[in-house]
Amino acid sequence: MDKPKKIEILSMSVTGWRLKLGVGLFALSIVLPVLGVPLVAVLGLSAKAVATISGTMLAGSEVLGIVAVAVMGKSGYAYIKNRVFGFLKQYGPPAEVSRTRYTIGLVMFAVPIAFGWLSPYAADLIPGYPGNEFTYAIVGDLLLLLSLFVLGGDFWDKLRALFINGAKAVLPETTG
Repeated sequence: MDKPKKIEILSMSVTGWRLKLGVGLFALSIVLPVLGVPLVAVLGLSAKAVATISGTMLAGSEVLGIVAVAVMGKSGYAYIKNRVFGFLKQYGPPAEVSRTRYTIGLVMFAVPIAFGWLSPYAADLIPGYPGNEFTYAIVGDLLLLLSLFVLGGDFWDKLRALFINGAKAVLPETTG
């Protein structure tokens, strides 16, 4: 009696109209809220109409994303997921970084957090802050996100360990 052969889905060539349609629907589900909602906002419609159309577009994009996965099927979705994560992994943070890079990353990580805590209390002391709070918030968020890439993969593990109950810190031996 022969054993059934296990087919490796990810190594198969995934092509055809279902994959193309699924990718198209998935792209539409991303483009719709990103471009459609701001376009509706500048059309000069009433606030009620803008809110209704924008909400419908956002809900519709979620449904389109689910439909895209259903159209592609399990093998198509796995193929797309592996391609995207494979691409991102190439440009992701390195596992270990130098001491200087780590120090710079820690400063980039800590400054936006400290600024976010202190800015409501010291708004008058920060040049250009009153009236530009949103700009400062966006810059701080971007700096915080960039710091995660500067800090490297080991920091991601440390950050993740904060949310694991059984995680233990292992401190390196210090010399001197």
